[in-house]
Amino acid sequence: MSLYIGLISGTSMDAVDAVLVSHGAVPPKLIASHAHPITAAMSARLQSLVSDGLPSGPESWQLDVQLGELFAEAVSRLLFQAKVAADQVVAIGSHGQTVYHGPYDKPPVTVQLGDPNVIAERTGITTVADFRRRDMAAGGQGAPLVPAFHRAVLQRPDCPLAVVNIGGIANVTALPGNLDAEVLGFDTGPGNTLMDMWCRQHRGEPMDRDGEWAKRGKPVQQLLHTLLSDPYFLAAPPKSTGREYFNLEWLNAAMGKTSFQTLDARDVQRTLCELTATTIVDAIRKYAADSRKILVCGGGAYNTVLMQALTRYAGRISVESTAAVGFEPKWIEAIAFSWFARQTLEGNPSNLPSVTGARHAAILGGIYKA
Repeated sequence: MSLYIGLISGTSMDAVDAVLVSHGAVPPKLIASHAHPITAAMSARLQSLVSDGLPSGPESWQLDVQLGELFAEAVSRLLFQAKVAADQVVAIGSHGQTVYHGPYDKPPVTVQLGDPNVIAERTGITTVADFRRRDMAAGGQGAPLVPAFHRAVLQRPDCPLAVVNIGGIANVTALPGNLDAEVLGFDTGPGNTLMDMWCRQHRGEPMDRDGEWAKRGKPVQQLLHTLLSDPYFLAAPPKSTGREYFNLEWLNAAMGKTSFQTLDARDVQRTLCELTATTIVDAIRKYAADSRKILVCGGGAYNTVLMQALTRYAGRISVESTAAVGFEPKWIEAIAFSWFARQTLEGNPSNLPSVTGARHAAILGGIYKA
């Protein structure tokens, strides 16, 4: 077996997702998975770092090293559970923890923490990391990257699909039925991030598990229309975004324009759920109108209320999770970064210029030899 490990920590900042994957065939096979917890104290430091803007100073770089140690611990635990030795693994693909993404800054910049030097040293496994900045250097936005993986493992002839990854930010990949046609992909806007932030602020919980809280609320149409008026939703791709843009300050600014301050918090949560669903489906109708099916992955696939809203808005287009095609939604992004590591080591590009806006395809990431 050609074994690789994929690592990523998302916007919830509560765990490192680690997967052991065999890339001996297409599609790749998930061998083992592990969610390695991030302590509440470290999560709070990360949240504070993100809310303060572009990271700077010793606190940032100390967290970089500490996250590297944590990612290495995740690898060790994964291998222990899988009963696989480190020398059986070709490489680790580590996305790291995004703490800033500024594709429209001048110059554009993106920051992921989780020092790959530490990961390679502690695990004894060659580590590939820092995937986004090479695409930016080539004129791209450094995001979204996963559409290249979606194309490699999910595209089928004569069956146009829309693959939707709902993490903190939602992105869509339009896979045409013509295998020679360009693939389009972009961030549609907030995925779980606003719902997570609102839930944390009002309930002290990191997320609304299964959408249970949103289920008890009612969508506020006036608020939804106000949120949908943001110019990001009308902008044409390529485009990418992050928590630097869609955050509680953004939400509070929109709510401050009217009398929304008196709304029940549950109704706001339900409205944020509707915002995610409608912006995803609007994007698909505009840029992937011939899609026969919407495949959903990421944490949003486990939110029953969100999936029901997607199904309602999608109408004739069927909606199901990627589990239906053999990929557990929770792990598919980590699997993608194991694939990125393989692409890099084999000297193959793994960005899609039609998605990120880069001038050309590029080999992504730096290699940290064991």
